[in-house]
Amino acid sequence: MSRKKKHEEHEEHANHERWLVSYADMMTLLMVLFIVLFAISQVDQKKFNELREGMAAGFGQQPSPFQGDRSVLAEAGVAPMAPIAPGQVTTETDQTAMNGEKPQATSEQAQQAAEERNRNLAEAIREVNRLEELRKKVDAALRKHGLADDVSMRIDERGLRISLVSRHIVFAPNVADLSPRGVRVLDVIAPVLHDLDNQIEVAGHTNQVNVKPKYYPSDWELSAARAVTVLRHLKERGGVPGHHMVAAAYGHEQPLIDPSKPGSQELNKRVDILVLSTARDEVRALFDEALRTQHLT
Repeated sequence: MSRKKKHEEHEEHANHERWLVSYADMMTLLMVLFIVLFAISQVDQKKFNELREGMAAGFGQQPSPFQGDRSVLAEAGVAPMAPIAPGQVTTETDQTAMNGEKPQATSEQAQQAAEERNRNLAEAIREVNRLEELRKKVDAALRKHGLADDVSMRIDERGLRISLVSRHIVFAPNVADLSPRGVRVLDVIAPVLHDLDNQIEVAGHTNQVNVKPKYYPSDWELSAARAVTVLRHLKERGGVPGHHMVAAAYGHEQPLIDPSKPGSQELNKRVDILVLSTARDEVRALFDEALRTQHLT
């Protein structure tokens, strides 16, 4: 009996190599994992598309994580509603802007734009009428002294332009000195300009004769000298505030009339006294229309 028991005890000794079984199982699972990963990396596009379309048809949604058709429905122009993020609403105007298109103005916006334009036009008409009154005042003063033919006046988008033309020789050729008649013209104009709050640009011009001035390097210097001569006369003898005036030179670049016309050389050689309008840019842009409305063109 003791002999049998001793033999059984010898058969039931501990197995210390069972870890090999667990290790082998783990290695097998790792090998299977890598095989699956390798298989997944080799995608059959055709089968993948079939899977994607089948899943999309089953759930009735777009296959958003994948690249493909925007709609999973067979009917053209029909697609499921895209998800909307909280607090994010895309209006028709926003969508139009995202597509690079200009949004169409609503009737309310169009009405507001029309009202704004009408207000600007009304302001332009008032400003044009004010400049016209100034023109009449200058013209009356010149006519009183028989000098109306020495000045040409017009209203443009910048203001009232008083051009001292050379019909009766305001400036002699090649020089910037005022003629006696030019001095008389400025003496008559200065009192009208004296009380204005507008800025005044005194701009010199030469004619288009292709001859170098005798006493100046170019037409630019000659036109600048003539502008400064007029500005100084208005300030020193006419009392027009100097901080209201600025001199400019244009050479032969801005003729008053077409240089090809007879008599253009005498008229294009001039100094412009420009009474600048104080109106806003969008108002001055409507001066031409305002002039037509008031029959001043």
